[in-house]
Amino acid sequence: MTQIEFETRHLAPDIFWPDNRRIAVVFNLAYEMWSPGVTSGVGPMGNILGDGLFDPNADSYGRYNATHGIPRLVSILERHEVPVTLMTSGLVAETFPEQLRTYAARGHDIVGHGLAQDMIFPTLSADDAERSIIRSTAAIEAAIGRRPTGWISPRVTSSTATQSLLAAHGYHWHGDVLDGDLPYLQRFENGEILAIPMSIEFNDLPHAMRFGRTPTQFVEMFHDALTGLRSQSAETLILDIIAHGHCYGRPAAAWAIDEIASLCKEDDSIWLTTRSEIAAHYKKIGQHAA
Repeated sequence: MTQIEFETRHLAPDIFWPDNRRIAVVFNLAYEMWSPGVTSGVGPMGNILGDGLFDPNADSYGRYNATHGIPRLVSILERHEVPVTLMTSGLVAETFPEQLRTYAARGHDIVGHGLAQDMIFPTLSADDAERSIIRSTAAIEAAIGRRPTGWISPRVTSSTATQSLLAAHGYHWHGDVLDGDLPYLQRFENGEILAIPMSIEFNDLPHAMRFGRTPTQFVEMFHDALTGLRSQSAETLILDIIAHGHCYGRPAAAWAIDEIASLCKEDDSIWLTTRSEIAAHYKKIGQHAA
């Protein structure tokens, strides 16, 4: 899809989160499924079958996400009374509507995440991209009784054309940018949408599958980051914890999310929140810089 021009309006840099806090922490859980006949791009074997062969091992690995991993991670965070941003595939909403409805009723943030995890927006035609948005939105609305207001694309990857479509379809915010620390407003010809940048330092998939690091190192990285931030001049920012049910949703690793949640709950200076709450706070303070 081609890039589309838009006007950017940035939030004033001296803002605070509620109760004059500087650090917001968001737990983003990837509640994902893949299209029929397509598997997760990563698997426990460390390689993929050649010649386009269907890989039952990778397929089974990915299926763990929705059936076991996400329920475990949500349960862990609920024990700490931490709200979750659930990045939800449209196929998940169609396949597990009652479970999604339960999570929504418990106050978690249900966020559009594309129809299927293998449907990456730069690989789709304009028509297929819009169909993904429409079907995913309808599936989530049917499951939880209301339209989602936020969107994070598979692989956190979309073009400004996709973001313009999201604005046109009534989304209030998206997380498909990595180019800042604070939210900013995008104004397109067909509407406006808040871009809430994702931070990428604490993502279980590259941490474990690409770099071969341990859950202990995941916790230590987060602890060290908080210690380092406190030694610097104070600034307002967002720290994202990104976890996938088929990776750190497994028993041998899920404890790391438990540990990080404990660290956050012990620190009154941290705002434990969701992306939709960040969007609501942005709207409330209503400060923009030219």
